[in-house]
Amino acid sequence: MTAARAIRILFVCVENAGRSQMAAALLNHHARGRASADSAGTRPAQRVHEVVVEVMHEVGIDLAAAQPKILTPEMAASADRLVTMGCGDQCPAVATPMEDWNLPDPAGRSPDEVREIRDEIDRRVQALLDRITS
Repeated sequence: MTAARAIRILFVCVENAGRSQMAAALLNHHARGRASADSAGTRPAQRVHEVVVEVMHEVGIDLAAAQPKILTPEMAASADRLVTMGCGDQCPAVATPMEDWNLPDPAGRSPDEVREIRDEIDRRVQALLDRITS
């Protein structure tokens, strides 16, 4: 008997420098092998927002080495579910089941505002894990 493959989630936003990076890191942190996540962007930034790295470090997740990357058709096709971060209209059409989390972009926001975004993403990630792994 072979073990079931972990469910693959792809989180997508435009720059892959904030929301999608936080979501993927949080899902991987909470999943404990039940699922795995990656993130990408339609127009990736050069680096993850510094404030995002800072507020994620506060919850024990290190994004200092994370690099934004371009969304490819192959990445989308290999995912079991694709979650956009309020920018679903900018994602390519894929056959992968999709949902959109309409969340504010952390770019240019204060650390307190980014903490609120992080915490909302964390709630949604945990609810998603409950839905897809129960």
